[in-house]
Amino acid sequence: MKRNQINRLKLLSQNRPRDEQVTVWKPRTALGQMVIENKISSMEQIYENGMRIQESEIVKHLLPDIKSQVVHVGIVQKQTDAGEMTRFSALVAVGNEAGWFGIGMGKASQMRIAIDKATINSYLHIIPVKLGCGSWECRCTQLHSIPFNVRGRGGSVKVEILPGPRGLGLVAGENIKNLLKLAGIKDAWTKSFGSTNTMTSTAMAIFNALNSTYITG
Repeated sequence: MKRNQINRLKLLSQNRPRDEQVTVWKPRTALGQMVIENKISSMEQIYENGMRIQESEIVKHLLPDIKSQVVHVGIVQKQTDAGEMTRFSALVAVGNEAGWFGIGMGKASQMRIAIDKATINSYLHIIPVKLGCGSWECRCTQLHSIPFNVRGRGGSVKVEILPGPRGLGLVAGENIKNLLKLAGIKDAWTKSFGSTNTMTSTAMAIFNALNSTYITG
């Protein structure tokens, strides 16, 4: 499959309404049942109590405004006795642009299925991102940046995110900028080291950096 065909299918997946399938969610886990019964009413409660999310519907229920973005789709070709076998690998990021962010990967023989698997995995690996204003140039009380410098690594890629003053915007490459927007960061400087064209490693570096806003904070 040619690259322009892959890009076209990615665009169609990104523009697809997230709730195109109207189904009734029937929880399969105790946590899901607690969410349905409104005993758990926020993602913060789940995180603070160290609960494990095993159903993507939990995240969609508690964060109804969450968005997803196809970050990367690749092709893996393998020679078998029956001939050449083609599989797709997809990387998807999700976020509500207000302090929650996740990434996930999926593989399948069809691109759409690989993207769907990656989307579900990104819901299951969602993390809180501490927002704030750690810029000495600004020192406001609004949640437009991060409260302090954070660093993350994914493969050979290292990323550092620094708080920026309100109105700065995101000083980053387009791929990194899109991921930070999903997390809810509006103003920040970034530094990156390594081959940032490798989106899987770059996305993981961003994820690990954002995860450390709570680990170190």
